Amino acid sequence: MTIAGKAVLVTGANRGIGQALVEEALRRGARRVYAGTRRPLSHPDPRVTPLILDVTNAPQTLAVVEEVESLDILINNAGLALYDDLSDRAALEQHLAVNLFGTYGVTQAFLPKLTRSRGAIVNVLSLAALASVPVIPAYSISKAAAFSLSQSLRAVLAAQGVSVHAVLAGPVDTEMSRDLDIPKASAESVARAIFDGVERGDDEIFPDPMSGSMAESWRGGAVKALERENAALIGAEPITS
Repeated sequence: MTIAGKAVLVTGANRGIGQALVEEALRRGARRVYAGTRRPLSHPDPRVTPLILDVTNAPQTLAVVEEVESLDILINNAGLALYDDLSDRAALEQHLAVNLFGTYGVTQAFLPKLTRSRGAIVNVLSLAALASVPVIPAYSISKAAAFSLSQSLRAVLAAQGVSVHAVLAGPVDTEMSRDLDIPKASAESVARAIFDGVERGDDEIFPDPMSGSMAESWRGGAVKALERENAALIGAEPITS
């Protein structure tokens, strides 16, 4: 799938990776970019249509669907990352509300439009989905759940021609990790790599040096093999006792 001429929706579009994704979509010739944010956003490019979108607000999400004429690519980028510990159940519920159920709700709301366009869903996740980062356990758990959701959507929607891409990013120079003294990729380079992966048709996109080091082994690894076997169960006869 090429980005040129397409309609793209980015959630969490006002900063960090989301903001960089909006600019990269424009650079690649997107016909329309819908920028979903919790607060009003202005943009000088007439191709950008701002949308007030809190992914945890189901009625608002359904109302926003009516403002989108057509859609080719949905990028679920809106996310929450707070430092917490596993004793804080409220923090876990808050992360799941945004990172899992927010992604689920927006995807379900826009699925009819994506089915008509035989479009793409891009879920911006993290390497923490594969291996928990103990200082941000609720974030890690929610991203792991969102990765499982991405795999399930990929299998279920394949017959409808809708592709599902999971972005497994390492540290990016955004508010989440800006104060950490570790190597970080720029949001702009990550946005470029995300769209490169979508255009190639990659199931998983590894958009930075840390995640990119595992890309080759991942594609032929045990997790992808098991995912393909599990996807093949769709349509199989149910197991009865």
